[in-house]
Amino acid sequence: MSHITQRSSTFSFPKICSIFWRFHHTSTSHCCSCSKTISNEKYQDPFQLGRKDLKNLYEDIKKELLVSAAELKEMCDYYFDGKGKAFRPMIVVLMARACNIHHNNSKEVQASQRSVAIIAEMIHTASLVHDDVIDDANSRRGKRTLNQIWGERKAVLAGDFILSAASVALARIGNTTIISVLTQVIEDLVRGEFLQLGSKENENERFAHYLEKTFKKTASLIANSCKAVSILGCPDPKVHEIAYQYGKNVGIAFQLIDDVLDFTSCADHLGKPTAADLKLGLATGPVLFACRQFPEMNAMIMRRFSKPGDVERARKYVLQSDGVQQTTYLAQRYCHAATREIRKLRPSPEREALVHLTEMVLMRDK
Repeated sequence: MSHITQRSSTFSFPKICSIFWRFHHTSTSHCCSCSKTISNEKYQDPFQLGRKDLKNLYEDIKKELLVSAAELKEMCDYYFDGKGKAFRPMIVVLMARACNIHHNNSKEVQASQRSVAIIAEMIHTASLVHDDVIDDANSRRGKRTLNQIWGERKAVLAGDFILSAASVALARIGNTTIISVLTQVIEDLVRGEFLQLGSKENENERFAHYLEKTFKKTASLIANSCKAVSILGCPDPKVHEIAYQYGKNVGIAFQLIDDVLDFTSCADHLGKPTAADLKLGLATGPVLFACRQFPEMNAMIMRRFSKPGDVERARKYVLQSDGVQQTTYLAQRYCHAATREIRKLRPSPEREALVHLTEMVLMRDK
C-alpha cells in the first residue's frame, strides 16, 4: 500500500476497489488495530508533546515575513493568526524528536529541525492562498479568503511573498540536501495542481490519477518535511525512508478524510463550503468509489459536473453509495502503513504520539 502512488500506472481502479472491498469484508476486526495498539500503550497527546517546540511558532513566522508595506504585512499576517492547529509543524517536530532519540537518545529538537517546521507551515499557507485564487474560494478556516478581501492579484503576490520568505529561511539552514528535499515539495505542489486541472477519460486510470494528485498536493509536504528533519538528526538512510513513508501515508490519509468530510460535514463546522470539490468539477475518492454502483456518474465526471443539477445528483449518488465508507477504509489502510513504518524506530513518547496521530487523522471531523 505504501507504494501505491509510485505504481499508479499499473494499479487500476477496479483492482483497488476489489482490494478494499475484500479488506472490508474479511478484515473488519483489523480496521481498528490502531485503536487497540494505542490503548495498550501509555497515551501520548501529540499536541501536548509538540507544544514546547511550537511555542512562538507564528511569531517566528511573522519575523520571517518582515515587510515595510502595511497592506502586504496585513495580508501575510492574516492566516498566521495563531488560531490554527499547526498540524504539519507538529508532525515535523515530533518526527525530529523521534529520529533524534532513535539515533543517539537526544531529546532536544535542533534549531535547524525547528526551522523545517516553520518552513513547512509557510509553504503550506502559501499553497492555500494560491489554491483559493485558482478555485475562486470565498472562505477558509471559517474566515473570508485573501482573494475575497484584497482581490486575486494581490492574493497571488502575497502567496508568492510567503513562498519566497520560506525559500530564504530554507537557504539559511545551509544544507544542500535539505534544500533539495524541500524544494521538491514546491515542484510537487505545482505538478499536483496541474493534475487537478486535468482528468482521465479512462475509468481505470482515474483513481491512480487522483492518488497521484493527492500525494503531490498534500502528502509530499509532510513526507519531505519528515524526511528533512530525519536527515538533520540521523545519518541512517533507513531512518530517512521511515520518516518519508510515515509522512507520505499520513498525508494521503489526511486528504482522503478531508474528501470524505466534504460530503459528511456541515459548512460551519468545516470552515469552508461543503461539496466544494464537486462545484469545482473534481472527482474525489467518494465519487470514484460511488461510480462502481452508479455508472451514470462517469458522464458527469467527464463534463466536470458542469450541467445544471449535476452537483446535486452526484452528491446524492455518493451518499446513497458506499463511497464515503470505502474512502474511509482506504484512509485506514494508509494509516496502518504509517503506523508500521514509525514502529521501526526505537520506542519513545514521540513515536507513540505519532502512532496516535494516525488515529486522530481518521477521527477528525473538520
